Amino acid sequence: MKPIILISTLAFLTSCAGLPSMTDSCTTDIMEAFGECIEEAVVVTLPASQKLANLPPAKIKPIVAVYKFQDLTGQRKSRENLADFSTAVSQGAEAFVIDALKTAGKGTWFRVVERGGLDNLIRERQIIRSAREEFEKTKEDKSLQPLLFAGIIVDGGIIGYDTNLETGGRGARYLGIGSSTQYKRDSIVVSLRATSTLTGEILLNVQTKKSILSVGGGYDVFRFVDMDTKLVEIEDGNGFNESVTYATRAAIEEAVLELIYQGHDRGYWVIEDGHRHPHQHDGENEKHSITGENNEHE
Repeated sequence: MKPIILISTLAFLTSCAGLPSMTDSCTTDIMEAFGECIEEAVVVTLPASQKLANLPPAKIKPIVAVYKFQDLTGQRKSRENLADFSTAVSQGAEAFVIDALKTAGKGTWFRVVERGGLDNLIRERQIIRSAREEFEKTKEDKSLQPLLFAGIIVDGGIIGYDTNLETGGRGARYLGIGSSTQYKRDSIVVSLRATSTLTGEILLNVQTKKSILSVGGGYDVFRFVDMDTKLVEIEDGNGFNESVTYATRAAIEEAVLELIYQGHDRGYWVIEDGHRHPHQHDGENEKHSITGENNEHE
């Protein structure tokens, strides 16, 4: 192969799969001011968040409490030839559950009460009560309102994290010039349930699954030139891994959305405009609405 052809081929390959550069996510002003790449923080939004936000409001907002939402998978991050004790999924999934509950219907669905930091809340109320007792001579009523009690406890956990459910790739090489792509699919499973504080009965139970995709590809050249006396070897490639944290949040938000639909179908609460579950059959809502359980658990 002539050098000019080799150079043209290399230019074409590198233009197709170039490595990320500093200017991909950084502006010139930032680089001149700080001399380094700094990305701004952004508000995390997912398609599931949009479906939750666009949900019609509830006629009566249920009061719910989130105590814990633990990682029950026992999975650790996998690395070749290395024992990694870091967990594979987030250990703070309670924040995702609370955010999903508050996102539903743009805040028109659930009243979420604090339970994770209940000790701190009670301590602060004691301080406030003590301070007000110092000014008890005033006629103005400054008594503290009682804490809200939750009619429903929402809990669950991340119950599954499976890796390498599907792997594959393809590639080709001709005269020392080749390209290849690989992909991998993992999966995360979330379980969410709603329990009545009056009876201890588990009213609703939902499980959702979210795939986690990873894709990588690259080009390489391994070729002898100049009468087979000089070796040219070039590699170029990149990979993209879907965030496990984002996948966990998406699965939790989808579980909350399904929980709302099932609660409406079974008469535990009512979506204001009579919004139907996407998989609800005709007559199903009427069957559950005559159970008389909706007033008890609202």
